[in-house]
Amino acid sequence: MASLRLGDTAPDFQQDSSLGPIRFHEWLGDSWGILFSHPADFTPVCTTELGFTAKLADEFKKRNVKVIALSVDPVESHKRWIEDINETQKTVVNFPIIADADRKVSELYDLIHPNASTTATVRSLFVIDPQKKVRLTITYPASTGRNFNEILRVVDSLQLTEYHSVATPANWQDGDDVVIVPSLTDPEVLKAKFPKGWNAIKPYLRLTPQPNR
Repeated sequence: MASLRLGDTAPDFQQDSSLGPIRFHEWLGDSWGILFSHPADFTPVCTTELGFTAKLADEFKKRNVKVIALSVDPVESHKRWIEDINETQKTVVNFPIIADADRKVSELYDLIHPNASTTATVRSLFVIDPQKKVRLTITYPASTGRNFNEILRVVDSLQLTEYHSVATPANWQDGDDVVIVPSLTDPEVLKAKFPKGWNAIKPYLRLTPQPNR
């Protein structure tokens, strides 16, 4: 199938996992979700990533985000790998790893890229909102570990901009000034939405303090 695009509905599926069978949309419920794939179990970079993800449990919970990983290896392999992850990364993996042995989910999410490998999944990550829409996709090469600080930053930006009429500028971090969207021009609406005021550097570039702070 064609690659998933931003705004597409994340495909639903039922598949076995390290924590038992999962029906994806039902499992997500009203939460935001992160689905990320790995080429295979017992791979070094992914071992560090899954361990780091487990350590971020409180950060994800604070943002109402559920995380779920995927590999094409079977459940028993996942369980042995989780033991290694817990031991080497000094943590406890507390989220499911999908056992996509029949590559059903990999096909739905276009995770098999023949130029990279005809059998292993690429290392893609999807952020999915509570309406089950894809809001972010990132595909990393096998040699480069994911930057989870960036993933949390993007989730913060998506959640902020979902509920306020703003966008986040380059290198934005939670607490920094944000940009008022250009489509918002009514002076009374602007005053109501941004009582702290704003700095109009250009008519289309108006900076304001983060509204939910």
